[in-house]
Amino acid sequence: MEPTLFNEEQEPPLLPSVEEAAITYPPKYQPEEEKQQVWLKSITSLAIYLLLGYYIFPSYKILLLITAIVLIHEMGHFIAMKFFRYNELGIFFIPLLGAYVSGTKREVSQLQSAIILLAGPLPGILIGIGCFYLSQANPVLSPFGLDLEQVAKLFILLNLINLLPIYPLDGGQLLNRVFLDEESIWSKIFIFLSIGFLAWFAWSMYDTSGNKMYFLLLFFPVMILLRTFGDSKLGSIEKKIEEAGINADTEYEDLPDEDYWKIRNILIAEHASFKEVPPAPPYTFCEKEEKIMSTIQSLLHRHLIQDVSITGKLLIFLIWAAGIATPWFIGMRFWF
Repeated sequence: MEPTLFNEEQEPPLLPSVEEAAITYPPKYQPEEEKQQVWLKSITSLAIYLLLGYYIFPSYKILLLITAIVLIHEMGHFIAMKFFRYNELGIFFIPLLGAYVSGTKREVSQLQSAIILLAGPLPGILIGIGCFYLSQANPVLSPFGLDLEQVAKLFILLNLINLLPIYPLDGGQLLNRVFLDEESIWSKIFIFLSIGFLAWFAWSMYDTSGNKMYFLLLFFPVMILLRTFGDSKLGSIEKKIEEAGINADTEYEDLPDEDYWKIRNILIAEHASFKEVPPAPPYTFCEKEEKIMSTIQSLLHRHLIQDVSITGKLLIFLIWAAGIATPWFIGMRFWF
């Protein structure tokens, strides 16, 4: 076998130095089992949601009804995500604004995403339709002292709002995930248009009513904007990771300990939230380690599986349109 020769334009392969080869990297950060903590946070957020709502809503019965509608909606998402084996699932309530289901999965399917997103509003709309027809058949029926037709309208209205094609509502996420390429310029334009609309809506509602509570609606556009800029920053960090020769196309559980500490040092150097964290060595955890771990998890590549055909997209669109058109299908008028 002939020896391999290197000319001036060809660099020899990089080999680890003696110092690097001698390093024994400690295990990457592994959080303690948090299933109980997740549900404790969920229950705590629900308690705060009910407590603040008690001082806002004119009737505790209406508060409990809206809470039940929100819970049924989020349980639809939760059950669908559980079925598709999402990890770290939890339901979290945002006082006066609603709730959301949190979960993680590395390989994300368009079809699964469509089912998960529709599994929230559709059950509530179907319950609303059932309550509406029952109220028409028996107008004096009033469970728990609530007018059944009013219950039907709240079920349908709140879930119908979630189907609107505005990000981050379910309808907006459905449009962005299934009908737009999330990495395309059209997706970014759509998200910024949603931010603008939500900000305008919050301001116009305040301007019309004078109620400062409508400023709470600015929470959504502000959070989307911060997340958008955060994703842009993470994109530049991803390039640094690739330049370092680290394979980010892996699960966190399979990430080598050495790569964890290398990515951690890149984060400390590039991410403003971790500027005060000392880089390794020494290989010791800090008080922000859980946040560092979460950021590293978000940097590991997520795969979006394009598994919805044109026919499938048409079917999803028809289901979405039927949900939006529910009040007109059943002859419901939205005044209380």
